[in-house]
Amino acid sequence: MKRMIKPGRPQRVLGSLLALALAGAVLLVPRLAEAGPTAGCGRTPTLTNGTHSIQSGGQNRSYILSIPGNYSNAHPYRLIFGLHWLNGTANDVATGGADGSVWAFYGQKQLSNNSTIFIAPQGIDNGWANTNGRDITLVDDLLKLVEGDLCVETSQVFAMGWSYGGAMSYALACARPAVFRAVVVYSGANLSGCNGGTQPVAYFGIHGIHDSVLNISNGRSLRDTFVRDNGCTAQSPREPSQGSLSHITTAYSGCRSGYPVQWAAFDGDHTPSPVDGSTATSGSRTWTSAEVNTFLAQFTSSPPASSSPSTSPSPSSSPSSSPSPTSSPPISPSPSGSVPAGACTAAYRTVNAWPGGFQGEVTVSTGTAPITGWSVQWTLSGGQTITQVWSATPSASGSTITMRNVSYNGSLGANTSTTFGFLADGSPSTPSLTCAGS
Repeated sequence: MKRMIKPGRPQRVLGSLLALALAGAVLLVPRLAEAGPTAGCGRTPTLTNGTHSIQSGGQNRSYILSIPGNYSNAHPYRLIFGLHWLNGTANDVATGGADGSVWAFYGQKQLSNNSTIFIAPQGIDNGWANTNGRDITLVDDLLKLVEGDLCVETSQVFAMGWSYGGAMSYALACARPAVFRAVVVYSGANLSGCNGGTQPVAYFGIHGIHDSVLNISNGRSLRDTFVRDNGCTAQSPREPSQGSLSHITTAYSGCRSGYPVQWAAFDGDHTPSPVDGSTATSGSRTWTSAEVNTFLAQFTSSPPASSSPSTSPSPSSSPSSSPSPTSSPPISPSPSGSVPAGACTAAYRTVNAWPGGFQGEVTVSTGTAPITGWSVQWTLSGGQTITQVWSATPSASGSTITMRNVSYNGSLGANTSTTFGFLADGSPSTPSLTCAGS
């Protein structure tokens, strides 16, 4: 049987950005808060590295795409949006500017170990006014394009940016809480609007204590939006004193599981790349790259089932709404009394198919009594081999496949259900499943 896999230095911004107009209403919601491989998984990609154009909201917009050199369409990748500052460009973000490749995408590309697809969109007039939600729409359109062509893990979509780019990252957290797993805001303020701002999103704010462009009070205000939304314990984190040339990072306590808030204040001005012990700024010497990388690395699963989904799915939501290889799928009610007490049933569906392969999903449901574990068994059709499994532990004997629960989805209450999924080579079929509960 085939292998089974468990699951440049930024320009200084002069003048006050606060005089910029806030964005208008945002209407589009791209998908529900479910996670999984996208429709691009298993497909031969047509997108390539470099600068591209896209029609969005009746305008010709541009973006830079960076795909890992060892890209495989069978592996779901993280996706990071890197947003430029006022009078900066997508190219500045994608290349690292004067600091070179070490600072590309705020230092995250060098640290990604080929695990991440990066996008740097270009703002109109080199900014993110987000007038009438046009920049949110651009991000929606880029997501649809990239996820339809490349293999993206939808529970691993992030945004980050400095100054105006930080403001836009905050706007995305407000407007698309079911899409973005976490955002990182360097020296931001509410400049691009906040349509929504009531649902939890993991959040990391970084700000200088004597920022002469966007006062640190702006950063604290953005942070406190998600301290509230994420259910964290309110506090006034300790911050360094002026002249200390240091930084203090605080992880908030009491936050909802899976929705941390982190705050880093540093003794410095308006920069995303401060250096401890120095007044210099440097993408190659800053501490922010490593701390942001560590913050993002903790998100190895989809948002908890308690997260609130967006209010309306898009017509294209179905290809990207399956459980992820590393996610814990939500446990949901099953029809009352449909399964005998102490037993379980299993139902199969084909989520997606492409030439030579397909994605399947199995729903395990309980009856009128809880169970502490389950297993599902079926026989593969001719030519089928399972290549990847999530939310279950697989074993095989010839063509007979057995899937057993993992640690987080074995104990099910009465009249509830959970799901697991897999990728396979071959043509899809509808197997006859047997389910055993314990």
